[in-house]
Amino acid sequence: MSKVMRKNKHRGTDLRDFLREEGVLEHVEAAAVKRALAYQLSQLAREQGLSKSEMAARMKTSRAALDRLLDGTNSSVTLNTLGKAARALGRKVKIELVPA
Repeated sequence: MSKVMRKNKHRGTDLRDFLREEGVLEHVEAAAVKRALAYQLSQLAREQGLSKSEMAARMKTSRAALDRLLDGTNSSVTLNTLGKAARALGRKVKIELVPA
């Protein structure tokens, strides 16, 4: 008996190609950046021994707003809020446009 082999249209491509074909690459990349950013902010605060309440006070914002910023699944973050968080941790934000 011979089996009919079906050609996998994604064989030989990478994940980015697949996500681009599915039309979700930009969404997935944005979500990954937000998760990484939330993780980095949390780690810096932990290293400095800052509680969420202390960090929110330094940012002059509410604890709820800080929770939204630190939620890796919440993509609504403004540059203003990000800048406040960076300053509260003794850092600055650097945004770079790179070739696609």
